[in-house]
Amino acid sequence: QVQLVESGGGLVQAGGSLTLSCKASGSAFSVNVMGWYRQAPGKQRELVASITRFRNTNYADSVKGRFTITRDSAKDTVYLQMNILSPEDTAVYYCHALIGTMASMWHESDYWGQGTQVTVSS
Repeated sequence: QVQLVESGGGLVQAGGSLTLSCKASGSAFSVNVMGWYRQAPGKQRELVASITRFRNTNYADSVKGRFTITRDSAKDTVYLQMNILSPEDTAVYYCHALIGTMASMWHESDYWGQGTQVTVSS
């Protein structure tokens, strides 16, 4: 009943920046947590950053100091500002959210976006 749509991926040179966005849409829902995961070829999907409804944040050690996650509650949108990118950041980035809906009696469920490719060239 809720969809997550990502945008902002692309090709960037090492040292450059990109900003990803993810918007949740649907009817009568409440977002508890939104975040970003990534998966590189041959690697397991890993948490990059997350943010709660109270603006508490969590980052992977590999991105601390370079990436910033923010949330616009009025737009049900989460952003990931990525700075000083390196080839090691190349991956498919997936938006993720824990959301409750009125239709499900506010039972919290996992939602995933389709993923957006980020490629960092040397």
